[in-house]
Amino acid sequence: MVKKKIAKVLAFRYKLLAAILILLAGGLVLLPKYQKHEGIKPEELLSNVISPERYITTDQVAHKLINRDPSFILIDVRDEKSYANYSLPNAINIPLKKLLEEDSRSYLNQNQFDVILFSNDHFYADQAWILCNRLGFKNIRVLKGGINNWFKTIINPLKPSENMPAEAFDLYTTRKAASMYFGVVYPEQANVAGSETKIEAPKRVITVQKKKKKPAEGGC
Repeated sequence: MVKKKIAKVLAFRYKLLAAILILLAGGLVLLPKYQKHEGIKPEELLSNVISPERYITTDQVAHKLINRDPSFILIDVRDEKSYANYSLPNAINIPLKKLLEEDSRSYLNQNQFDVILFSNDHFYADQAWILCNRLGFKNIRVLKGGINNWFKTIINPLKPSENMPAEAFDLYTTRKAASMYFGVVYPEQANVAGSETKIEAPKRVITVQKKKKKPAEGGC
C-alpha cells in the first residue's frame, strides 16, 4: 500500500516536471526577444525536452565505471551533505543552486568529456539538464532513476523468480557481478576463505580547459 502511494507521488512529480519543462520551452517560442540571448533556439529546446534520449541507464554507467572509461564525468547535483553521505565513484559535486557559477560552467560546458548528471531520482538532474541544454552545452546526459535506481539495480539487484525468462537471469548475473565490484559481499563469498577483495575504481584527476570568452563586438 505504501509502495503504491510512493509510486503515485513520484509519477505525479515527473508528470509535473515534464509539464513545466514543456511550458517553459513552449513559452520561450512566444518570446522573440529571448532568442538573442545566449543558448539554443526555443524550438530546439522544446524538441530536446520531449526526447528521452538524454537518459543513460544505471547498467550503462556501471559498465563505464568497471571498464574505467575515461571519456565521461559524473556530476552529482545534490547538496553537499547528500554528496558527502554517498555518491557514485569519482563523481564531482555541483549542487543545483551553483550550476551556473563560472567554476561550474567550466566542467559542464566543455568538449573533453561526456557529462552525466544525477540526483536521488532524476527529478533535480532533469532541472539541471534543462538549464545546461538551454545554454547550448553539449554531451549532457541524465542518469535515469538516479541514486535510488542505482541501489535498486546495481547495489542490490533483485534475483528473478524461477518462471522468469533467461534474459532476466543474465541481467541479474551481470548486475550481481557489478555489485561485487562496488563492494557488496554475498553470503557465498563470506564463506570462502581468502576470497578476493573488491577492486577500487581508480581515482581520476580531471583537468578541464575553460573556454575562452569571445571578444566583445564593436569598438571605439
